[in-house]
Amino acid sequence: MKSKLTVLATGGTIAGIAGSAIAKDYRAGEIGIEDYLERVGGLGLEAELSGTQIANIDSADVGPAVWHPLHARAMEALADEECDGLIVTHGTDTLEETAFLLDLTLPANKPVVVVGAMRPADAVGYDGLRNFANAVRVASDAQAAGRGVLVVMGDRMFAARDVYKVRTRGTEAFRGFPRESVGMVTPASLEWFGAPWRSDTPARFDLPKDLPEVAIVYVYAGLDAQSVSRQLGTTTRGVVVAGVGEGNLPECVRQELVRLAKEGTLVVRASRADEGMVDREPDDDTNAFVAARALNPQKARILLQLLLAGGETEPAAIQRAFDGR
Repeated sequence: MKSKLTVLATGGTIAGIAGSAIAKDYRAGEIGIEDYLERVGGLGLEAELSGTQIANIDSADVGPAVWHPLHARAMEALADEECDGLIVTHGTDTLEETAFLLDLTLPANKPVVVVGAMRPADAVGYDGLRNFANAVRVASDAQAAGRGVLVVMGDRMFAARDVYKVRTRGTEAFRGFPRESVGMVTPASLEWFGAPWRSDTPARFDLPKDLPEVAIVYVYAGLDAQSVSRQLGTTTRGVVVAGVGEGNLPECVRQELVRLAKEGTLVVRASRADEGMVDREPDDDTNAFVAARALNPQKARILLQLLLAGGETEPAAIQRAFDGR
């Protein structure tokens, strides 16, 4: 019996058109979902697919204006007894952020897969069809439930909490940290590396109408306190520091953030490095700082936004959320 899958399309390179096979330049989000499903109809996929166009844009333009209708339609699909799983097509530039947001705000009782492509649909070596076929294979597998949102790219499956983009070109553009891939997939085969990890199948957070303002401060050699203060507005409720090394920052910047923390701004120390844990340091208790652990700055920002929106303001409780507890 074929699985019944819902496809929610947001645009991106997977729906892009270059106008020539060499794809020197292209326009993201040109193919509509009905046209796309017609194109994949000849692949012999063992699933019944129905689609909805949420947006058709470059993922650099994705944000709350897309997240809210995407989330609402995803919740409807997952509540439908006729729906066995969900696929979201998305551009790769902000794919990890949308996947993580959905991971935090959707239930884990059915498979949810986010998929994209690194090459437009009319380019030589278009990877979108294979990635989409792989996504169908994963979303059709009952064992994908209980794993939260999964990202399928380049014959690999990644957990939304771990995945990040590491290359601007090439089909092997995604990696995972601290877990690498959580499985391997082709259109004809599927292998999981371990059992499902989500026992809390309900959504962890509600998605509020308005997300609190959280800034990301990128640390570089010579950064001063004045540069930091200029980035923050009167409505900023949180700051994620993309620090050097293990979330380190210049002393003058630390003092400025300590001042802000005393005034009620939540401060999270993350790292600008691609891979690495940011653990708590002895001064974090005194400074009322939170350590991002394995989350990169852009994901740390989303988690902090949802915590603040839910009314959480205590650094100790926020730290537990970053610890995964």
